[in-house]
Amino acid sequence: MEPKISAAIVTYNGGEKAIKACKCVVENTKKLPLDFYVIDNASSDGTAEAAEQLCGVKVLRQNKNLGFGAAHNKVLNEEMGKYHFVINPDISFSTDILSELAEFMENNPDIVMCCPKILNEDGSEQHLPKERPTAKRLFLGRLAPLGGVFKKIRTEYTWADRVTDTVSDVDFCTGCFFVIKSEVFKKLGGFDERFFMYQEDVDLTLRAKEYGRTVINPQIAVTHLWERESAKSIKYLLIHTKSAIKFLRKWRKRK
Repeated sequence: MEPKISAAIVTYNGGEKAIKACKCVVENTKKLPLDFYVIDNASSDGTAEAAEQLCGVKVLRQNKNLGFGAAHNKVLNEEMGKYHFVINPDISFSTDILSELAEFMENNPDIVMCCPKILNEDGSEQHLPKERPTAKRLFLGRLAPLGGVFKKIRTEYTWADRVTDTVSDVDFCTGCFFVIKSEVFKKLGGFDERFFMYQEDVDLTLRAKEYGRTVINPQIAVTHLWERESAKSIKYLLIHTKSAIKFLRKWRKRK
């Protein structure tokens, strides 16, 4: 019997970009039955209304912006498949990626969480973190554009100098797109809601490792429109910094 799957996208004034991502999920997921949720964080631009017009989408409206993790946790009160996908509204793909990853999980029961290779729009690999964050990686690594030791730190953190063409264990499954066993997601209570944005994905990954392997499968890929808001906005930089400090304090006690 083929497994049922579920997926969720959190939106906050995501507009056409978010609706495009929703259509991408619905139109490309053909093989396995899917419960698909859009959790809308009180958008004021009509995103929720537009999502409600899409066939196969259940919109969970919130009365305020809960943040990334807390909003995703709303699916814990809903029907979930054996495998659950967390997807950003800036993700795109053109094949049945969800079914393919679910079948990969079925064939590898020791794996509890997996992310695919993440690509830029031009098809190049998007080098996102894969190692456990440290203060050096979180703060000095942001200075990578200066080169030298800062670039080396970032390279180590993201495996930018490694050819990863086989399934590999990671400490950090990026929150822009991953699949997790729903049973494990529920046992963990979902994301730690103390993180409004940023670091909630690596925190979840490290906690999921208590139940099995967390990996990247580079043979499956999705495209991510990476806007790097914390590199452009003081507001998001401050949120990112606060989350980094929370993460380091939490995991300092759990080494």
